[in-house]
Amino acid sequence: MKYLLLTLAFALTFNLSNGQDFRFGKISEAELQETFHQKDSATPAAILYRNEDISFFFSSNEGFMQRRKVHERIKIYNKDGFDWATKKIYLYQGSGQKESISTLKGFSYNLENGKIEKDKLRNDGKFTEDYSEFIKISSFTLPNVKEGTVIEYEYTVTSPRITIDDIVFQFSVPVNKLDVKISTPEYYIYNKQSNIRAKYQPYISESSVHTRTPFDYKINILEINEVDVPALREEAYSGNINNFRGKLAMELSVILNSNKIVSKSLSTTWEQVSKTIYDSPNFGAQLERFNIYKNDLEAALKGVEDDFEKAHLVEKLVKSKVKWNGSYGIYTQKGVRTAYKEGEGNDADINLMLISMLRSQGVNASPVLVSTRSNGIPVFPTRDGFNYVICSVQKGDEQLLLDATEQYTTNNILPRRALNWQGRLLESSKESSWVNLQPQRISTETSMLNVKINDDFSLTGNVAKQLTDYVAYFYRDRYSNVTTEEQIKSIEKGKGDIEIMELDVENAKDATQPIKLKYEYELSDAIDEVGDKLYFSPMLFLATKENPFKLEEREYPIDFVIPYSDRYMVNIMLPEGYVVESIPQSEAIQFKDANVKFTYLVQQNGQYLQLKAQLDIVNPLILPEDYKDFKTFYSKIVEKQAEQIVLTKA
Repeated sequence: MKYLLLTLAFALTFNLSNGQDFRFGKISEAELQETFHQKDSATPAAILYRNEDISFFFSSNEGFMQRRKVHERIKIYNKDGFDWATKKIYLYQGSGQKESISTLKGFSYNLENGKIEKDKLRNDGKFTEDYSEFIKISSFTLPNVKEGTVIEYEYTVTSPRITIDDIVFQFSVPVNKLDVKISTPEYYIYNKQSNIRAKYQPYISESSVHTRTPFDYKINILEINEVDVPALREEAYSGNINNFRGKLAMELSVILNSNKIVSKSLSTTWEQVSKTIYDSPNFGAQLERFNIYKNDLEAALKGVEDDFEKAHLVEKLVKSKVKWNGSYGIYTQKGVRTAYKEGEGNDADINLMLISMLRSQGVNASPVLVSTRSNGIPVFPTRDGFNYVICSVQKGDEQLLLDATEQYTTNNILPRRALNWQGRLLESSKESSWVNLQPQRISTETSMLNVKINDDFSLTGNVAKQLTDYVAYFYRDRYSNVTTEEQIKSIEKGKGDIEIMELDVENAKDATQPIKLKYEYELSDAIDEVGDKLYFSPMLFLATKENPFKLEEREYPIDFVIPYSDRYMVNIMLPEGYVVESIPQSEAIQFKDANVKFTYLVQQNGQYLQLKAQLDIVNPLILPEDYKDFKTFYSKIVEKQAEQIVLTKA
């Protein structure tokens, strides 16, 4: 026993001497003096220590209550890390299930003239706001934060809910030391699932203990104790980085009664998940016929027989009557009847209303459960894996996917947030299946550029563009509430010394038609005059200036979101007194079985030089193992677009 105590004392002394005392308030000078992270010198901040302890206690009034205690110590290296001084805590506020925060305390530590100074979190640094109907945000900001500051805080969230939020152990900055402990009573059985898409996978230990407080039962324990958890950072075209985050999901699967016999079995298969959701009064019951919209619907569909035409007109009716309030959910907030009456609702209110109307007219319409891109991709059967719902219309072998929350969506054009691999189609309480959400048709952007070289070697001309499908939708979504002047500034950005005039956009409000965009331009810095020669790139300001893929290696897929085609046609009038000395060589290259193709053709036709270039991305997902080859391929595209035409005096 004496030897054991000596060993423990030595270990504690060793940790303290190396700045490893993680008790609250025990900040070391070494932590404050550190100017960069030893293993990640580029990070603006680092989590020196994170402890998350989730447990349950028994209340005679409420039964088992969940307690989540968090203690975090963070080092801020530079100004880019200042955001880490603000913490947001999301609290569920459902009927009879309100979460609360307590025992909040925090301090900022700085080294001033060799002395550790600390500033306490004050009441004026604490904030509360409503996030949605059922979620409240409690946030706080630590004071006196500067480069080199160490901040530390701890708080406890008490909840009557027995569902456990995901346990996240990978962030945008590295974690030096991570301790997680999850203690659950044996009456609640959880399926635990690490994110299989994450590169970082911690070791999880399992054990159990018995307690007699307030009665005899077993407590199941999961623990994670890790050091040097790497940062998870955004990469160019990485899609939703959360899909690759190291985290642990705890899905409640079985509830036992006091005799330890199953009293309730929750969703364990996708079919059971689908049935549970469909049977909810805030889901399946909302698909019935409602008299409140009967007259409006009959007027909108008078004389229309085709199901797809009905779908288009009903979607238009819903958009005109009900506006999306910005809230996500698979269950209605207000219900179809109230949402129609009040003219506002969440995505479920709106899209279940759309389905209800279509079904009342004999159209084969069904809801499709979706996990938005920000919510990630569910990897095992779970109700929490879905947070959004859209509409499917089936006519024979043809399918339409619709979403009436956005003004400029249309047939099979969904908001970007819904383009997340696959959704679960619920035809009834007993019938469900997977449907592909990824766009199948290639969206196009076609640019036609006319160029005149003036006597002062400035360039003038006009541009005509046509945008289809998703490219048109993204344009409408971005510029629908923007003035013409702001659009011009956006188009001019990054294009050199250019002035754009006479911008005209056709079909800006008609989502069923391609966008047609025209403008005049003057460009002053595209031509280099060296002696009696002129040098310029024929793609001018349409060229891609640099390769966005700069990393040597990549951990996550490249996600272009949609299949698309960029097409360029440039017509250059040769100036008087000059002839062509050289033009870029035509080339056609492709990547990975023609999943991505690039063609480039320049030729002279009398007094004109004509360029045709095209980039086709057929498969918008490039896997990490193909990254190096794709980076090289894309570099060739950038290099080809930068190649120059040389004109010389006749």
